[in-house]
Amino acid sequence: MSGFIVLNSGIFATIQDSGRYGYTDRGVCHSGALDMYAYLWSQMLLNNHNANAIEFMTGLKLQATASLSIAITGANLTCKINGVTKAIWQTHSLAKGDIISFEKRVSGQRGYLAIKGGFVLEKVYGSYATTLKEGIGMKLKRGDFLNSLPIDSFPLHRVHPSEIPEYQKPLLLRVLLSYQEEYFSAKEKKKFFHSDYEIGLQSDRMGYRLQGEPINSSKKDIISEGIAYGSIQIPQDGQPILLLKERQTLGGYPKIGTLLTIDCYKIAQATIGSKVRFETIEIAEAQKKMQTFNRCFRTAFI
Repeated sequence: MSGFIVLNSGIFATIQDSGRYGYTDRGVCHSGALDMYAYLWSQMLLNNHNANAIEFMTGLKLQATASLSIAITGANLTCKINGVTKAIWQTHSLAKGDIISFEKRVSGQRGYLAIKGGFVLEKVYGSYATTLKEGIGMKLKRGDFLNSLPIDSFPLHRVHPSEIPEYQKPLLLRVLLSYQEEYFSAKEKKKFFHSDYEIGLQSDRMGYRLQGEPINSSKKDIISEGIAYGSIQIPQDGQPILLLKERQTLGGYPKIGTLLTIDCYKIAQATIGSKVRFETIEIAEAQKKMQTFNRCFRTAFI
């Protein structure tokens, strides 16, 4: 059979794709790859179309059971094939018996391993995405077998160096002010945009909890409503929460704004204790940034 045997699942390795659409009215969260930039490149390198991939942190170790073509993107987690360190943000060809491992974090937080054609799994609500709190999808464990379709050899593709992120850079996140900004005084908004925040220990795929200057609002609670991707909630303690792919579908805290979507991908690679700052962006400029982002995937491989 063609695929991988999981020798070590490492830290929180799950199957993800671009996410689950059209089910939030039933209380099912969107989920999907937390860093969509890295995920999309893993698919582009293999000419896949929204196939699944493994999202993982350190410690993942897999053994190929046949000749396979894969792509690795995202965090630098010291990729090794048969003990030899290999470059990431490119494709690799594996032979039967080869072992690929990720032993130590160098930069970033989450890596993505895609396989040509994707792993053969059943979709749930139209997606392969894993959401453990809802009991949907697959978290890898030692001894699992990930089946794939047999394929012919695939050419080497690399992402151009200009398109590879530098995860060590300080994070300056762009914010579209919310329709609820009236709940925050000019003083509180100035405080928010002129303060350094630190990513707290309770951060996860649901959201990143920040620690820093508390922000006060004129309303501590609001009627629960749908939560947009990247919403910045301000709970009663005043410490901002950046809501991401596994956010709750409804929430009742006021929101000072919403992160630019592509900056949600950046925060996904930040580690606990990292510093972040915020700046405003207008809707027209945000749309231009998204257009530029989408065009980057037309860049030729090298």
